[in-house]
Amino acid sequence: MRILGIDTATPTASVALIEDQKILAEQIHRQAKISSDQAAPPPKGNHAEVLVALIRSLLAGASLSLSQLSGIAVTIGPGSFTGLRIALATVKGIAYEWGVPVVGVSTLHANAVRVLDNGIICSLLDARKQEVYAALFRRAGKVFTRVSEDAVLPVGRVSELLSDCGAVNPFLVGDGASAYEIQLRKSFGDAMRFSTGDEFGSVAAQAALLARQRFLAAATDDLGALSPHYLRSSEAQSKRFIAALTC
Repeated sequence: MRILGIDTATPTASVALIEDQKILAEQIHRQAKISSDQAAPPPKGNHAEVLVALIRSLLAGASLSLSQLSGIAVTIGPGSFTGLRIALATVKGIAYEWGVPVVGVSTLHANAVRVLDNGIICSLLDARKQEVYAALFRRAGKVFTRVSEDAVLPVGRVSELLSDCGAVNPFLVGDGASAYEIQLRKSFGDAMRFSTGDEFGSVAAQAALLARQRFLAAATDDLGALSPHYLRSSEAQSKRFIAALTC
């Protein structure tokens, strides 16, 4: 079973190809860094410009065509609103044209499962404006379980989330962990391990591996119903809502 994994929900876009439980190849593209509180336009070389090229390069390197895929796994959020729409639009286009089944995967789950350390793993993605997308997981050897649901919350609440689950020496991973490391250390203490995740494999590869059992069980997603898991409204939607209240 060959599965193509795709992630553009984070500043590091990635695509990966797995066969059964083996990662055959990965392609990664990192955007230029933007300040956590900065509402800036996408930098040159954004995900919309590179995703199709990454997929083509990946498949060419493996001497495969889209028709030879067993399925596509795509992260559906939370994460960058624009990035999520780019990935889903691309995946749906491929799926409809080539008849390839699709499975959507939590970005936070795929980000966290890359960490092989035992204990509590806190998956954090930068949601801007002093907020993060967060979820807790626990690894005990090969057993990986979810501790909390995906949520968006102020950075200051992360320490409460960790304390409530009795976390000791938790591992915080993702661009949200690196963006707010100083603040998080002040609120929770030094008994924390931090990583952007750059030293691990791609999020796309883990999304493909997580989706494998669903493909085997033919429990794929309805393409028409598959949509991004935003967790909150976009800034534009929020402004329209506030404007409506003040009219």
